[in-house]
Amino acid sequence: MPIEIVCKIKFAEEDAKPKEKEAGDEQSLLGAAQGAAAPRDLATFASTSTLHGLGRACGRGPHGLRRTLWALALLTSLAAFLYQAAGLARGYLTRPHLVAMDPAAPAPAAGFPAVTLCNINRFRHSALSDADIFHLANLTGLPPKDRDGHRAAGLRYPEPDMVDILNRTGHQLADMLKSCNFSGHHCSASNFSVVYTRYGKCYTFNADPQSSLPSRAGGMGSGLEIMLDIQQEEYLPIWRETNETSFEAGIRVQIHSQEEPPYIHQLGFGVSPGFQTFVSCQEQRLTYLPQPWGNCRAESGLREPELQGYSAYSVSACRLRCEKEAVLQRCHCRMVHMPDSLGGGSEGPCFCPTPCNLTRYGKEISMVRIPNRGSARYLARKYNRNETYIRENFLVLDVFFEALTSEAMEQRAAYGLSALLGDLGGQMGLFIGASVLTLLEILDYIYEVSWDRLKRVWRRPKTPLRTSTGGISTLGLQELKEQSPCPSRGHIEGGGASGLLPNHHHPPGPRGGLFEDFAC
Repeated sequence: MPIEIVCKIKFAEEDAKPKEKEAGDEQSLLGAAQGAAAPRDLATFASTSTLHGLGRACGRGPHGLRRTLWALALLTSLAAFLYQAAGLARGYLTRPHLVAMDPAAPAPAAGFPAVTLCNINRFRHSALSDADIFHLANLTGLPPKDRDGHRAAGLRYPEPDMVDILNRTGHQLADMLKSCNFSGHHCSASNFSVVYTRYGKCYTFNADPQSSLPSRAGGMGSGLEIMLDIQQEEYLPIWRETNETSFEAGIRVQIHSQEEPPYIHQLGFGVSPGFQTFVSCQEQRLTYLPQPWGNCRAESGLREPELQGYSAYSVSACRLRCEKEAVLQRCHCRMVHMPDSLGGGSEGPCFCPTPCNLTRYGKEISMVRIPNRGSARYLARKYNRNETYIRENFLVLDVFFEALTSEAMEQRAAYGLSALLGDLGGQMGLFIGASVLTLLEILDYIYEVSWDRLKRVWRRPKTPLRTSTGGISTLGLQELKEQSPCPSRGHIEGGGASGLLPNHHHPPGPRGGLFEDFAC
């Protein structure tokens, strides 16, 4: 087993140095041995922490029943706080929202909505040619025929132009429209724009968003009032049923904003002949929340992102685009009412999110029968028709605002980050009496202890074989035997004693300034 002997050697030259240096050397040695100050222990930290109950549970003092009860109270409060905090976090992650409604918001300056109407019958029977019947056989169910009225066997017709067919064979508004008034002013077919839908050639009143007509008042007589002849004698006969066969008579109507294309086959409502239909409208402005609270399509910049083929995004425009892509993928063509834009079909289902800002129109519909006996005879004389024709073909549509106010509905986050932080702070103060600064205290103590342990691992000293600092010398036993200056004297005077014994036989006084005292 190796033995190390520490020897203190005092040289004669050091006698002249002051004693203060020896005291300073001793203090420096003590400072080097001690190193950095040790971190606070848990009891010291608990006594100075602002966390309620920690000092009584983990501070200095005897361990007993009182301290045990305080520890149990602290752990119970901590568990209760963690349970409440987990519930608050789960409630926040569900992203709840509520709907705030203002039923009497000021009406914007957008004006009167767009009104689209379509005759339920797509093609006038008298306007169809043999080629039209041949090309439209799958839509109409009519059998193709030759010039002699027999079914065609090997007839060949030129490729059809669907836009031309719809324009020629569709119901013409100039023939259907018998009277038109808007806010007390006369209007005509020139105030309508042609638009193509699943019902063929349709017409939209007040379609231009750049020059929309204003509504100056609410109530009947302040909106659009039209009288139409649906021309039932032009309806196609039903030879056989197809997916497009219709048994109804009348028109389809959709009330929408100018930025939204008509999607009348799903969003429109029917108006029957022989009735005057009153449509009381109210503008509704809807505001939805984007992710993560909702699924609306977020705005890009100051307006909604544009959809290919349309000036603005809307659900109707997105659905029409999806239909076009599905038809393109399967048939490499498109229908007339679909957007004329480049691009192929998309893979997978088509998703059309609701825009975050949407304007729609709520409707209340009522109707009365027309004409009465007196007006039937008058209308028959005026339009050169019989009374039966008037009752079976004439209708009146009256669209107006109920009031010049709009209904605003807005989705709002019901539980936001500020509410979560407030609730967490309240629960933390109630159960453990802590704050954000208390958490910083705990983190600072953890950092202090961890950093001290890391420094101990990194700076662990390695004991050298021989070191010398000032007047202190550490020697190994073998070296001491070899370097000892007094082995002979040990044999002579010590009578077999070890040569490592101290040398006290020299007379007092220096011996050449080399060696004064040697103690082992």
